[in-house]
Formats: sequence, structure tokens, C-alpha cells
Amino acid sequence: MPRSEELDVRAGDANLAATLLLPDEPAPPQGSGRYPNVLLLPSWLPRDRDGAYDRIGHPGWFSPGRETAPGLLRRLAEALATRGVASLRADPRGCGGSDGAWQDVTLFAKIDDARDLLAAMRGRSELDLRRTGLVGHGEGAGIALAVAIGDPAVSALTLVGASARSWRDTLRRAAATRGRDGTEHEHPIVAAIDRWSEDLIERSERREANLTLSLGGGRAVTLALAPFEQAIHTPPLALATMLHRSTALVHGAADIWSDPDEMKLLAASLSDAGNEPSGRLVPGAGHDLAEASDELVGEIAADLASRLLPRDLPPVLLAIEEMG
Repeated sequence: MPRSEELDVRAGDANLAATLLLPDEPAPPQGSGRYPNVLLLPSWLPRDRDGAYDRIGHPGWFSPGRETAPGLLRRLAEALATRGVASLRADPRGCGGSDGAWQDVTLFAKIDDARDLLAAMRGRSELDLRRTGLVGHGEGAGIALAVAIGDPAVSALTLVGASARSWRDTLRRAAATRGRDGTEHEHPIVAAIDRWSEDLIERSERREANLTLSLGGGRAVTLALAPFEQAIHTPPLALATMLHRSTALVHGAADIWSDPDEMKLLAASLSDAGNEPSGRLVPGAGHDLAEASDELVGEIAADLASRLLPRDLPPVLLAIEEMG
């Protein structure tokens, strides 16, 4: 069984509660006795480190949970561990055991937090600094792209349910899709965001400070609009043009948060930048790939593990490697 270790990672002015999952088997000698490793980044809305909605920290935002399977990021972490790859996953700010308020965290702060989580991984002597990967789910895909562009030591990426266009276009299409049949409107926060999607977009573009949404039952939440304004002006499509790394795209064919067409647009942008991305459309699966079999999740993990090839390290990481 994989070995799990609970960590408290300092990220900027916040502490992030995280889980480091290590394979049970010894690290292969070709990696200097160290494990290849992956940082897992969750999708949008308050989620825990496993990738599921954070119903504990935000009980009034989501309907009571009926899921029996673990979240996508936990499934991937466990599948990676059985293939000799270590992983780190953390509760985002304001979720689970981490500091902060989710509704106030900007996109750029999330990118900085991802970098700090990578730095924490690089301080572990059992992890191979030359073989590090990123898994980004939904919003986490854009964060993974932003981090990898500026980090030459990242070997490979797997992006699940990624959007290509700006948050403005993605939200409009998703809200219209959900509005036709009320899908996921059992969650008060989803229903409120879809109901006020145009206000969110327009006020964000005007750089207003915040917007208060009614969740029903006398409950309300005030969302800071800076995160949305940043997301509108940081489309993954543009980030992909600056990436030169091994990338795999995975998308649920029934994704109502990011239309499957987004995968095609993102793949084209990556190809134009000189990459050779692979694409996998999962029939019948939604944004969280909850419908995907363990076998398929294992295939996604195995693909990423095969692409974690050693990278040349910049001087600062060479120094860390030598100290370890």
C-alpha cells in the first residue's frame, strides 16, 4: 500500500494542508534512488485535496454528498503510487484544513501557491527534482500551464477538463448548458453563479470590488471579483502558445463545465507552439471523470508516469539536488 504523510505547507501568508503519497516500493536506481513526482491541482469552486466539493468547509454551498467514490485527484494519486510515482495534493486556500477564504483568493495567488507547493516537494530528499509533473483539473489546468511555462524542471503535464478560451466564454457556455435542464443546480452556489453569470462577467470587467449572491434560505456569499477579472484576461489558449513540454489532454464527453470542444482548441494551440499533445475523450464522463473506470484512471496515470523524463535543472535546483 502507498505511504501517506500529512504536511503543512507554507504558501505566501497561508498554511496549506496537504497529503504526500509515496509508493510502497523502493525508488528505481535510475532516478538516483528518488521517486518521480507529481503535483495535483484541483478544479474551480471550493474543493478538498482529493478534488471533491468541500462540503465540510462550505456546507451551505453544496447539496449533501451522495458520492461513494473518492475524488479524481485522490484516484489519480493512488494510481500514480502503484506505478512508482509520488504525488502531493493540497486543500486550496479557504478549503479543508487550509487557511484563508476561498471567495477572496485571486487566480494569481493560486498560481503562486502551486509554485510554493512545488518548492515544498523539492525540499524532500526522496523526490527526484529532475522528474516532476503537473496534473491540472479544470481551473487547475490553467494554473498548471502558468507554472510550467516558467519552470524548466517540469517534465510533463496532464490536463483534465481544461478550458481553452477565457473564463468569460467558458462560463457563458456552461451556464447556458446547465440552465437548460438545471444540471448541478441542486448546489446553491452553482445555481447562484449561473443565475448571475452576466453580472459576474460585466462587473468583473468593470473591475468592481465584489458581488453578493443569494444562496436561498436567507444565506448569501460575497465574491471578490478580482479573481474573475484575472481569469477573463488569462485564457489557457494564450498560455498554451508559450509552453514547450509533453502534454496530455483528457476530457469527459459529458463535461458541463468545460465543453469538450475546448480540448480541440487547446490541442491546436499547443500544436502551433511546437508541442505534440495527445487527447483522450472519455465517453459518458463529466467534468470530474467520476464515471471513468479505475482501469481508465490507471491508464491516465501510466501515461503521465511514462512521460516523466529527466530534465536539465537550473543552477538553484542543482544546488538543492547536491545538498540532498
